[in-house]
This record gives sequence, C-alpha cells and structure tokens, in this order.
Amino acid sequence: MKFSPEKYQLPDIPMTPFIDAKEIEGFLTGQKPEKQEVEAVIAKALHKQRLNMQDTATLIKADDPESVLMIKQAAKNLKEAVYGNRIVLFAPLYVGSYCMNNCAYCGFRMENREAVRTTLSREQLIQEVEALEDEGQKRLILVFGEHKQYLPEFIADTVRTVYSVKKGRGEIRRVNINAAPLDIEGFRMVKEAGIGTYQIFQETYHPEMYQLYHQAGPKKNYNNRLTALDYAQEAGLDDVGIGVLFGLYDWRFETLALVRHTNHLEACYNVGPHTISFPRMQEASNMVFNFNKQYKLSDADFVRMVAILRLAVPYTGLICTARENSDVRHEVLQYGVSQIDGGTKLEIGAYSEKSNTPQDLNREQFHVSDSRSLHHVIDTLLDDGYLPSFCTACYRKGRTGEHFMEFSVPGFIKRFCTPNAIYTLAEYLEDYASEAQKQKGYQLIEQQLTQLEKPLAALIRITLERVKRGERDLYL
Repeated sequence: MKFSPEKYQLPDIPMTPFIDAKEIEGFLTGQKPEKQEVEAVIAKALHKQRLNMQDTATLIKADDPESVLMIKQAAKNLKEAVYGNRIVLFAPLYVGSYCMNNCAYCGFRMENREAVRTTLSREQLIQEVEALEDEGQKRLILVFGEHKQYLPEFIADTVRTVYSVKKGRGEIRRVNINAAPLDIEGFRMVKEAGIGTYQIFQETYHPEMYQLYHQAGPKKNYNNRLTALDYAQEAGLDDVGIGVLFGLYDWRFETLALVRHTNHLEACYNVGPHTISFPRMQEASNMVFNFNKQYKLSDADFVRMVAILRLAVPYTGLICTARENSDVRHEVLQYGVSQIDGGTKLEIGAYSEKSNTPQDLNREQFHVSDSRSLHHVIDTLLDDGYLPSFCTACYRKGRTGEHFMEFSVPGFIKRFCTPNAIYTLAEYLEDYASEAQKQKGYQLIEQQLTQLEKPLAALIRITLERVKRGERDLYL
C-alpha cells in the first residue's frame, strides 16, 4: 500500500472541553465523609446505578481503614454480581514504533535516539499473528505510534490482514486498536475494517500537567486528545476505551476525571466507554524527565482506586495490563478488573522470535512487569477459580455501544457471557492446553455448570460436546 504523508493532519476538533480542573478539585476538597455518607454511596452502587462526581469523590475522600475495607468488599460483591468469575484475555501487538510526539514518559518519544524504530511488514505481521495463534490467543489489541506512516488506511489494512491469518485451528476473532486520534472519515474507515474497541488514553486529564509532559508533536494538543472519542461516536464507532497513566498527577484527580469522561459520553451518546485502563508509569528507554514522586501511586492506593472505579462504573470493563506484576494483578482481579493480557511481549517482532532473552527497553515502549506465558496466566486463573474467556460474541451479535448497554444494564449479559466464556475456554483446552491443564479446566467448567439454571446448563453441555468433536466459534 502507498501512503500519502501530506494527507496526515490533526483533526480539527472545535468542541468545548468538558473537563474543568477547578470543578474536579472542588469535589476533592472539604471534610472527610461520615460513615453514613459512605454507606449511602455504596448502597447506590450495589443497586448498579452509575455514581456521579460527588458520589465518587465521597469514596475517594473516605480513606480511613474501615471505609476502605467497606469499599473493597462492596466492589468485590458488585463485580461478582455483574461479571461472575470470568476474566477476558487478550494480547497486545505493537505494529510500529515511529512517533512524532515527544511524551516525557514514553520510550518511543521522538527525541529518544536510543529507540529502535521499525514497522512490521505484512510478512512480519503474519508471522507475529501466527505465533500468537499458536499460543491460543483470540483477541488482540494493535498498538501504533502517532506517525504519518500510520494513517487510517494503514490501520484498516493491518486489521484486515490480522483477521485473514488462520493457522491450524487458530484465528483472531477480535482486533482492538490503540492509536492516535482520527478524523470522522478515518474512524469510519477503521470501523469498516471490523475493529472492536478504539482506545485513546488522555494520560493525564490535568491541563497544565498535560502540557508539561507532552512537549512536542500532535499529542501536545490537549483538547484534540480529550474530544477525539466524540468524533469516533459521530463516525458510528460506538465502542471506545479511555484511560490515564497513573503517576503523572494526583490519582484522586485522575480517577474523578475518568468518571467525568464516562458521564460525558453517556450524556452525549447514551453509551459510556466499553473499557477503562489505568496503567501505572514504568521504566522506559532513556528516561530523562524528573517525575514528581508525590504522584507515585502505591500498591494499596492502586487497589483502592480500582475498587472505587468498579463501584462508580459497574458495567464498564476494567483493564489491568502486564505493566503490573502478577501479585498486584491477582489482587485487583478481586475488586473490579475484568480484562487482562497474557503472554505479553512489547518488542516489535518478539512473538515470532520465541526467545527468552531479557527485555530490551530500546525496543519497547515501557518495562513489562508480568512476563508470564498465556498458559501460565490461564493456569493461575483456573487455580484461583476464575473462568478465562476469549469471547467475542457481542461483536458478531451487534451487542456493542448502546445495544450492549441495553443487554448489560439489566444484568442479562451474564446469560450470554458465561456460556460463551465456557465455550472459548473449552476450545483452548482442546487445542492448546496440556493434559493437566485440560483436566483442571474442565473441572472448573463442571463447577460452573452446577451453578447455572438447569435448562441453560443442559444447552451448554450439548454445545461442549460439539466443541470436543471439533466444531469451533460457537456462541450465543
């Protein structure tokens, strides 16, 4: 494919920003809430009602041990009520490391001369996807730098190539995107390629701190970044993901801003973000910026933040990536996280290399803390009683955006998600698992079936036999 660099330009987004830093800071000031206030907000959340800014601020300010324990227990109960014990799995695939931005925290920033710059060729892309399919992956998120090479045409063509790769019984059924803001035409183009979620992280919602960290390039435009997903919605791409990079500013401010962004999308488009991500800053190649240690988010506050988000946005998927170590990820799975990656490699081309060499920060965006294989991650989930899921059924059935909310808000989605998670786990067990893991997985499936209504359990058993006979991609 030929590219036209002259076509690359920042979308003109004249929308009025919806983040008011003083408003957010105002919610976070004042006295700590009384126990009764905290209990009232928790009760509202347990009734699966979206929390407003004041509600969320109440939970953030309630930092005494008793309140924190109440918040965490409520989040655990709410997560079980909405999601059951399933955990969705995916893998990131970095396509290109060229970037026109100079973000102080990023190993791929423009001025880092130590970074290895490359873009996967079509042949290399196919090799990477085949390697991921060999491990049993079904869901990918493609990551692109912001550069004139990575126009919407290139992203769409990459997506189509990924979907076309079939190796043995392997196939990628859902491709998400983490890339730069596009204009309406660009969003439409990538949507037509069949993507799932389009992620754009604000990194920090504080306008002044944003300018400090984003020193050059298109990403320096705070308002453009902030309102880009509105244009995705206008383009008909109603499945979007938001996130911040914790460690750039006060986590309390950022958490409340995430809720503000969620409420904005719901108010304007009747559907909030499909996912929220909350990576913490990690070591990156040739870092020279003196980051303020007062904004470093401790493990305890990280877990607390996840619990607060779960209560604030009960139906939004929460993603915890391999930036975090396995112990932290184990902890936050209890209190709200519903999606994690497994077998993660960030070096471009590393999946097909199949080597166990140490991470090379000059070839990746940041340090990975959890380098376990997908097999290992699944084994741990099974040991902990979680149901690993590679489900992509909602995208085939059109249960996205506003339609997803129609199903999920009343709680009906569990009737689809649990069976589909079981089917995809059975596929993995049949095609990729060791005998020991296969036995462990089917034991968990059997336990799960005993907890379902008998007609549904009977239907699942029939479909499981079809999976064992070799049928694939069965879903409700």
